[in-house]
Amino acid sequence: MLTGTTTTREAADDEQRLVAEIRRFAAAPFDARPAQTARVDDLDLRLFSSTYLPAFESPEETSRPVEAELARLRLTTPGGAPTNLGVLAVGADPSAHVPGAYVQFIRYQGLDLDAPVVDQHEIRGNLVHTATRLSALVGANLRTKLKEGEGLFREDALPDYPPEALRETCMNAVMHRDYERSHAPVRIAWFEDRIEVTNPGGPYGQVRVDNFDRVQDYRNPGLARAMKALGYVNRFGRGIWRIRSAMARAGNPVPEFRVDDSSWCVVLRKWP
Repeated sequence: MLTGTTTTREAADDEQRLVAEIRRFAAAPFDARPAQTARVDDLDLRLFSSTYLPAFESPEETSRPVEAELARLRLTTPGGAPTNLGVLAVGADPSAHVPGAYVQFIRYQGLDLDAPVVDQHEIRGNLVHTATRLSALVGANLRTKLKEGEGLFREDALPDYPPEALRETCMNAVMHRDYERSHAPVRIAWFEDRIEVTNPGGPYGQVRVDNFDRVQDYRNPGLARAMKALGYVNRFGRGIWRIRSAMARAGNPVPEFRVDDSSWCVVLRKWP
């Protein structure tokens, strides 16, 4: 009888711990919660060890087991289940577990959506893969004009969009988008006269339509920290300022920010 009572008590304690764990993660940001369909096998552990972990600490400090490092950096739960951050940051196929976790790129030969499509891509990969693919894709689509430089016989090549503004716009869309309530991708629509980068999810937390360029908040704080450590964003809270500054220095028109309750769109226009 005593054994049965002990077993029942242990089962009740286990159930209470499970309920407490569920409640704790339910209150956490989306990127900190367990990815329901993912297993550790779905994470690219080689990429984690070679690229992600060194971004947070020097090789001399990485003496802990991989499992402990994954949990410490919130890529897995303390029990070893991948979090949504783990899937997004180093997952082999993030969109298999977070359906909207991809970027759609379309280039149009014209000024509107009726124009012929000359190039299109779906970038489905983790944070490192997406940043690498986007960098190559954006660079391949930039065009340059010659601008008179310093010196009598010197001309400088000026891209039609400043790369800094493009990088900041695209990476901020990946960082701030709503992965939880929308399965739509980040969309990059490249027209002859402008680029429109749209991500699901309007203002979050303290951010509103009337203060988005002055107030910061983070829908995905773990993802934001990861992107800063990896060098994909430079400083928190300066994205809009950096986009505006880069466009102004290059002589491009002032960028437009179209913000509503469900989406965020940045419009970058080509130099005249």
